[in-house]
Amino acid sequence: MAKKVSTKKPLSVNLRSKACNATKSRQKPNLQKKTINGEKVIISAREAKKVA
Repeated sequence: MAKKVSTKKPLSVNLRSKACNATKSRQKPNLQKKTINGEKVIISAREAKKVA
């Protein structure tokens, strides 16, 4: 099992129609499974770019 390193959580957003009706939605973070120094971790794609 990979160890979760990232602290990112889903965002709560409203989708707006032309009539300005609000519908709740969630935007999930882009989490990736990577091996760093022989250890499997779950980090966001932005963090993975900085490490690589």
